[in-house]
Amino acid sequence: MHIQYLDKIRKHNPLIHNITNLVSANFTANGLLALGASPMMAESPDEMAELAALSGALVLNLGTPSDEKVAAMLNAGAAANRANVPIVLDPVAVAASALRRNTVSKLAQNMQFSAIRGNAGELAYLAGVDWQAKGVDAGSGSADLAQIAQTVAQKLNCVAILSGEVDYIADGKQFISLHNGTTLFPKVTASGCLLSAVVGAFLAVAPRENVFQAAAEAVAVYTVAGELAAQDLSPTQSGTFAWKLLDTLAAVSAEQVAQLVHLQQGN
Repeated sequence: MHIQYLDKIRKHNPLIHNITNLVSANFTANGLLALGASPMMAESPDEMAELAALSGALVLNLGTPSDEKVAAMLNAGAAANRANVPIVLDPVAVAASALRRNTVSKLAQNMQFSAIRGNAGELAYLAGVDWQAKGVDAGSGSADLAQIAQTVAQKLNCVAILSGEVDYIADGKQFISLHNGTTLFPKVTASGCLLSAVVGAFLAVAPRENVFQAAAEAVAVYTVAGELAAQDLSPTQSGTFAWKLLDTLAAVSAEQVAQLVHLQQGN
């Protein structure tokens, strides 16, 4: 895999507007800074149109929804679409409550996403596939994960990223699977939320016709960085892993990622 957008992020420092949750905001902001992007965490519905004009990407995270936050997401999404700013949706625990299900439905009806990033349980719900999930956990099921990603991409006309032990990136016509990462990722709160924001950073510097490639590169960079950060750590050192992940995101090179990424092509 040729990694062409990592250095562009570091050169251009794109502003990534995140409407995210209280658990992930700090970690996400620090992760974007480490990567080379510029984070903004703004939630007032009244400033969304102005911020869209400044942003390279918009990341909508459903982790802690509220009426004001949903209103901000709707305003921000509409403004981003008008400004041709890519939107990444992270449908956190979408199946857990009627509020979350209705919010995602409303967002999908009122804006066009460039990408959706979630775990198996979240994307299975969006695909209409039977799956056993609890809250933010990925849960379990017997459906084909690559097909789940393809179905979400086809239904919502975007790139779908299903992250887990193996990561699947699909655009409805093609998919790839990436086999990097570490078992420490699920032990760090907001590691998935940060990945969604990293996807936003890569989309911010890529041509709009290259969303699939940019999303794949984002996942590759993130999971390889996690793999490198986890070297020599025990399964109980999740706290150490969290700060080492930030350090590695700042230091990892495109050449390292290209050398270490394990990719399989699908169709």
